[in-house]
Amino acid sequence: MLDANFIRNNLELVQRKMATRGKSAPLDEFSELDSKRRALIKEVEELKAARNRVNPEIGQLMKAGKADEAESKKAEMKRIGDRIKEIDLELAKTEVKLEHLLVTLPNIPDDSVPVGHDESANAEVRRWGTPRQFDFTPKDHVELGSLLNILDLERATKLTGARFSIMKGIGAKLERALINFMLDVQTRDHSYTEVVPPFIVNRDTLFGTGQLPKFEEDLFKLTDERNFYLIPTAEVPLTNIYRDEILDGAQLPIKFTAYTPCFRSEAGSYGKDTRGILRQHQFDKVELVKLTKPEESFNELEKLTNDAEKILQLLGLPYRVVTLSTGDMGFSAAKTYDIEVWLPSQNMYREISSCSNCTDFQARRAQIRFRRESGSKPEFVHTLNGSGLAVGRTWLAILENFQQADGSVMIPEVLQQYLDGIDVIKP
Repeated sequence: MLDANFIRNNLELVQRKMATRGKSAPLDEFSELDSKRRALIKEVEELKAARNRVNPEIGQLMKAGKADEAESKKAEMKRIGDRIKEIDLELAKTEVKLEHLLVTLPNIPDDSVPVGHDESANAEVRRWGTPRQFDFTPKDHVELGSLLNILDLERATKLTGARFSIMKGIGAKLERALINFMLDVQTRDHSYTEVVPPFIVNRDTLFGTGQLPKFEEDLFKLTDERNFYLIPTAEVPLTNIYRDEILDGAQLPIKFTAYTPCFRSEAGSYGKDTRGILRQHQFDKVELVKLTKPEESFNELEKLTNDAEKILQLLGLPYRVVTLSTGDMGFSAAKTYDIEVWLPSQNMYREISSCSNCTDFQARRAQIRFRRESGSKPEFVHTLNGSGLAVGRTWLAILENFQQADGSVMIPEVLQQYLDGIDVIKP
């Protein structure tokens, strides 16, 4: 959430930044509500000051035997009291409207973000690895999964519906191997603390990271009275661990990683990536989250992105990194790098991780603060998150990039210890 004081003092800047996202922010309405709120606060403070000034006078008049004057003052105080009640009610309504407006505004893009209304304005930063040249026509992961008897989409549809999958045999073991490998790299080599968070969260938690109230249609909600939701990503519980707390600045940066299943309704994506497991309602992901000091967050974003890239490097999968444009970024992000892995069947790079700096946007919603030293004024932390990586997409990238002409798939060396030494999946 943006700071109301910042918007008030930088109205033109905020309007210009919102326009780069392709959004028309209701800043005229903000100014009207903000001005009304401040006027009401000023009036009620003046009335309360007058009441505090006059009340002692009433007692003095009564003692002096000036009952008529005292009664006149009491009548005046009654009118003031009634007006204060009216203002308090109107102020509460105005603040609710202002709060509802503020929570719908996205984060302000950083100046380093390329300006554009969609992915066509994304800027490539770097590439790693060279896509393999095949001397045969490569199969996609659906064909390979069926040939190897490790992926069953038809029976998953029978069990649940479209956009679900069953992995089995060595395919299931490969999924588990990837999860363990990713967690080991991030905890052992990059000093993240592993967490097993709840996979079900409440509304406050989803509000903190920006999924609610704006994106409720993208979530799976439980139907009982507790207003619980399945998590769309581990970013949600990990970021909120310190919600409503004040941290010791010496603890920062805090670095968490977690494996969780993720649940997304994929509202608005119907017809996109319907083949295979590229876009599922349920998928596995290893997440990276950081809480940092404000002045360190953009440097920590570079490190977090490198930490996610390391997984692909160790697996030997070609990829590229792009900076998302202002119009392609997520709601809470101030800057986002997408990591895109090469998929031979599509002859293109596809997203496998998004790494974002949300600055103080989520921290302000979740009230996550820190003190630089004992007794100093609390400040909002900056929050960062990134996939390290989407496990299913890594799984399918391995199948497609390391397939052989006979339909077998070679296993990257770093994974073989997680697969009891298996180095190839054969039909």
